[in-house]
Amino acid sequence: MTGRAKRKSKSTQEAETDNGELKKARPQDSLAMPLAAVDAEQRESLLQLYSLQMPEDLFHFWDFCKELCPDNPRDALKDMLGLQLVGPFDILAGDHKKSMNHQPNFHLHWRYFYDPPEFQTILKSSEDSQYHMGYYRDTPDSLPSFVGENDAKKGCTITQMGENIFAAVFLYLLKRRKGQKGKKEEKDLESLEMKLKDKAESLHLTLELKTKEMKQRDKKVVSKTFHSAGIVVPVDKNDVGYRELPETDAGLKKICKAIADAKTDEARVKAFAPIQEMITYVQFANDECDYGMGYELGMDLFCFGSHYFHKVINQLLPLAYSLLNRGLFGEIVKAHLSQRSHDNLDQLSAH
Repeated sequence: MTGRAKRKSKSTQEAETDNGELKKARPQDSLAMPLAAVDAEQRESLLQLYSLQMPEDLFHFWDFCKELCPDNPRDALKDMLGLQLVGPFDILAGDHKKSMNHQPNFHLHWRYFYDPPEFQTILKSSEDSQYHMGYYRDTPDSLPSFVGENDAKKGCTITQMGENIFAAVFLYLLKRRKGQKGKKEEKDLESLEMKLKDKAESLHLTLELKTKEMKQRDKKVVSKTFHSAGIVVPVDKNDVGYRELPETDAGLKKICKAIADAKTDEARVKAFAPIQEMITYVQFANDECDYGMGYELGMDLFCFGSHYFHKVINQLLPLAYSLLNRGLFGEIVKAHLSQRSHDNLDQLSAH
């Protein structure tokens, strides 16, 4: 690894919007979506507790599940799909008002081990796994770019599952149907599929895996990162905003593995040398407004998952988020690293 990293050329990096910024929270495109029945007080509670604007499809899905199972909407998908509504749905159900934990951190509520700050869990497996789905936002003040899925027992990969929660559940249902066993299960899944389709159509919501907007976002992604969902940063007409790391993903993973597997502290310090060199490059990049480099390195180290990188991640990511005017994400990653775990993810239960 020699020489300073360089900016990615415009030929391989599409520009952002005209002013180099991501689109802010936007109204639904094409046909307007009607407002869900969720009242203003509940909407305000979510905004206050999460400091994030929720998309209207979340509220419509809550109404949809109330129709399916009025007594317990959060378990409406449990029997047929093995999924439970969590996260913001716990607030809509009023659980925060009777929490056994007197100081819950809602940014850590159902935040799984590999969930980056951009990811907010909304559905989880009711079975013995760490499979979950969540909204993925590129900035704290934008609406989600897509819904993703991850299984924290298997690793950090986030797979796109459509633009809204109806699409995500629909696509999950189709996979479930392929593995269904009995006639009753097939009939139940077929019925749920039709209800999802009808509801989505009435709301003008697409059930596509990859929408036009998601494809447009792909052009703005500067790096897929280890989690594969990609990161987006403003890059201006002079290519200022991002420069590539001086290592391939495979090379960086090899460096990380050498650090994590080192037998002695002395060997680990020696193995850290390439990372320290990259941190120097990040400092140069930050001085020249290429904030995406530190963002990428910090995210990759976070996704690798070893506690040996927590100190470096705390140096890189909060600063990158601050420079990118995404301070809330910096607060989230600091809180997450302070109690990163595969267990005790429900912030509303007693710990």
